[in-house]
Formats: sequence, C-alpha cells, structure tokens
Amino acid sequence: QVHLVETGGGLVQPGGSLRLSCAASVSSFRDYAADWYYQAPGKQRELVARIHSGGSTYYVDSVKGRFTISRDNVKNMVYLQMNSLKPDDTAVYYCHLFSVVTNYWGQGTQVTVSS
Repeated sequence: QVHLVETGGGLVQPGGSLRLSCAASVSSFRDYAADWYYQAPGKQRELVARIHSGGSTYYVDSVKGRFTISRDNVKNMVYLQMNSLKPDDTAVYYCHLFSVVTNYWGQGTQVTVSS
C-alpha cells in the first residue's frame, strides 16, 4: 500500500519561510510526477507547483519566485520550499504523486501565515 506523508507545516509570520516535505512509500518513485496542492477554508483544492520525473517544474503565478519544488529520487522525497509567505498562503497543503495509470494523495499539512 502506498503512503504519502507530509510534514513541515505550522504557524509562521508574514514574510517567513517553511519547508514542506513529502515522504513517499512507493516503488519506482522516479517514474511519477509530483505536485503540491493547497486548499484554503471554503475553497477548492488548487495546484501550487509540479515537478515532472525529468525534473522540469511548473508554478502557479501566485507563488512564482517565492516557492521552489524539488525532489530526491534516492530518498523518495518531494519538497516545497516556501519563502516570503503571505496570509493568503494559509491552507492545507497536499502532496500528490501521479503517473499515467494511477495517483496518490497525502493527508495534508496545515500552513498558517499570521502575525
């Protein structure tokens, strides 16, 4: 059974930084693309950033220049470095792995940006 476990969330002041980590217990991890999504209260889950198996990345406009997605194919890890955090970044952040045949979600980690 595949598990994705996110860690690293918490409370941070505006302008601060957090690093989210996603540990994946899946074989052939390097063959999956990986995303981070966020879901703010009362809103739909939205894509934040994506990293493909080859390493190319995509970011939504609202986080470009502030967030960096990366992966470690040896450790089966996906990371999201979040800098210059804003109150609007407050949400539950989810890790997502997908291939052409399947996809997996983590349980989410809460990020709260507040003074």
